Amino acid sequence: MLTTTTTRVLEPADLDDALAVLRREPVANAFVASRVRVAGLDPWRLGGEMWGWYAGGRLQSMCYAGANLVPICAGPEAVRAFAERARRAGRRCSSIVGPAGPTARLWSLLEPDWGPAREVRANQPMMETSSLPADVPPDPRVRRVRRDELDLLMPACVAMFTEEVGVSPTAGDGGLLYQARVAELVTTGRAFARIDDGEVVFKAEIGAVTEYACQIQGVWVAPEHRGRGLSETGMSAVLHYALREVAPVASLYVNDYNLPARAAYRRVGLTETGTFMSVLF
Repeated sequence: MLTTTTTRVLEPADLDDALAVLRREPVANAFVASRVRVAGLDPWRLGGEMWGWYAGGRLQSMCYAGANLVPICAGPEAVRAFAERARRAGRRCSSIVGPAGPTARLWSLLEPDWGPAREVRANQPMMETSSLPADVPPDPRVRRVRRDELDLLMPACVAMFTEEVGVSPTAGDGGLLYQARVAELVTTGRAFARIDDGEVVFKAEIGAVTEYACQIQGVWVAPEHRGRGLSETGMSAVLHYALREVAPVASLYVNDYNLPARAAYRRVGLTETGTFMSVLF
């Protein structure tokens, strides 16, 4: 029996089918699912196109093509189709990111045309939990950041981003888009920090939210305060907010070489359940 395959840009009418694909891996797909949940599939609102790969007339896999290129539930044949489409379109993204297997295959096909990358992070453990921390009390000073504290929070966010990604988010447009994103997280009550005497000493955000899972990002401790356990008690506080008020599962992914962070996350109950990969341009 022959199975026909095709790839096309999804349209708003394809929303139910797209959500069904995203629900197959609700934790790994939280970032894209969160965007689709708010914006639907209209490219202007979504901030990029959603490519769909069909086999036998059914939507089987997707690829988000915006500021990031993200393969979703993509097997080898779907990855090849997405790579061909991305190659024809030319690189418009600042990174390729997703589950390690399909992301590695996608990059191997695109590297001859898109390479070299600025950095490839091939092993980023994905960690998750559905339980409140049992042995680490939450830091009572960690709380939601108020709107009038955005100017206090921004330098810490820029420092975290620069340290994590290797480039400043203020490059190019002076940081306007990045500041707008941080302001959105503050406004929606998803930015958390411990602020002592006007100084942010710990911060983290809940960057993606669906009914199934949320994804924590931007975990940062001011350099002069590191080594005092603030990442553990701070993360415990954020997990209490996340699991009680936001979603039944909290997740994040972390660089494999960041051993102190991985240890801190394990101490607050996060376990490694998968592997992500990021290709940075």
